[in-house]
Amino acid sequence: MDFAFLSVVDLGRLLRQKKASATELATYFLDRLERIGPRYNAVVTVTRERALAEATQADREIRQGKWRGPLHGIPYGVKDLFATKDYPTAWGAEPYRQQKFDIDATVVERLGGAGAVLVAKLAMVELAGGMGYNQANASFTGPGKTPWNTSYWSGGSSSGPGAAVAAGLVPFAIGSETSGSILTPAAYCGVTGLRPTYGLVSRHGAMALAWTMDKLGPLGRSAEDCGIVLQVIAGKDPKDPSSVAPHPLAPSPSRRGGTKWKIGIPKSADKDIQPEVATNFRAALKVLADSIDIVEDVELPDLPYGAVAGLIIAAEGASAFDDLLKDGRLSQLTAPEDRTGGYPALAVSAPDYLRALRVRRPMQRALDDFLKQFDALAVPTRNTVATPIDKPFRDGWPGITGGANVIGPTNVVGVPGVSVPNGFGVQGLPTGLSFAARAFDEAKLVTLARLYQSRTDWHTRRPPID
Repeated sequence: MDFAFLSVVDLGRLLRQKKASATELATYFLDRLERIGPRYNAVVTVTRERALAEATQADREIRQGKWRGPLHGIPYGVKDLFATKDYPTAWGAEPYRQQKFDIDATVVERLGGAGAVLVAKLAMVELAGGMGYNQANASFTGPGKTPWNTSYWSGGSSSGPGAAVAAGLVPFAIGSETSGSILTPAAYCGVTGLRPTYGLVSRHGAMALAWTMDKLGPLGRSAEDCGIVLQVIAGKDPKDPSSVAPHPLAPSPSRRGGTKWKIGIPKSADKDIQPEVATNFRAALKVLADSIDIVEDVELPDLPYGAVAGLIIAAEGASAFDDLLKDGRLSQLTAPEDRTGGYPALAVSAPDYLRALRVRRPMQRALDDFLKQFDALAVPTRNTVATPIDKPFRDGWPGITGGANVIGPTNVVGVPGVSVPNGFGVQGLPTGLSFAARAFDEAKLVTLARLYQSRTDWHTRRPPID
């Protein structure tokens, strides 16, 4: 049977009905990762021995009627910044290529506790982009390639998770986002990505880029799948002081009595962007027309989101990779700009960093007060389709000057977002529709995304894979 593009829900049904075994699924995806993964530079390590042991245990438990939940026996991959016992965790960077930890990250522990089967460590941009890369070729695994057209980027820094889910190498994957690294590959690869609220998912055992901004979340075939995964990995962890207690993640109740979702569209959201991206955005809103009330041209509070985020990431990144900066191993990184990109951050003063943290508090309150007016904001996830892998990002799609920057502001204040595929643009590349909402409103975002996907089939489309 061809399992490659089945959802978590579909694969779980096959397991419960005894039409497939966990070992059969694991073997299928392990073989696919080894055979197809190199085409997209999506895979760092195939964890065959561990996967088969976990699958054998899952099969034994399922035969005994010990059902752990919807992820029991389901294969998955993690971005290679998650610690995993007995396998390298290289952070996409040559200086750490042989690095190993004797623990599993909390996310990996929780997925294992739910019976999921780890089949791969997936590629990423070196150091999650912390040294300021400006090109797709910024990892020792090579440039991530979207399965829809391998001349174009799969998106960063979760390049491997995006490509692996899109190519049917894994049913779902876990990525990370500091400023766009889940939603961007989701859009560029035509899959669903869910960025949780800061603190909802423990980061223990995950590489830190900016520990006051990093967030971990799933990429999958659908919003339903991502919601299932988030329920497993979310919640308080004593090993991560920034983590928070579980919030209700069950789907929001459907609107009753004719009440519609109130959706804000930021000013210039679809102006001066790629025409196909703008067209697909408006078409997606029409699909939801009977369920949403749109408020056009809303304006986010005018605050220095970009400056604050840039300063925090620079200061925290320089601290996280202090060893590389001090001992000269930064020169071993793949992208030339990354070999020097961390040094300017050393000039960030403690007072400036503390001011940025203080400014972020009123910024969070102001954006929360703004978001209270709506159930969600809606924007095109990115203003263009994926950029060519052979050009610097600044030269990828010249002439695109518009759009609304929502990824930056929502990341710096730590609120959730979701991206779902909503069509195709130039070169047959996918486009994405994003919703963003108040902190801990993930259930609302998943419900909106599921509503859209119940009326469209973009999330079921498959790239041209031989």
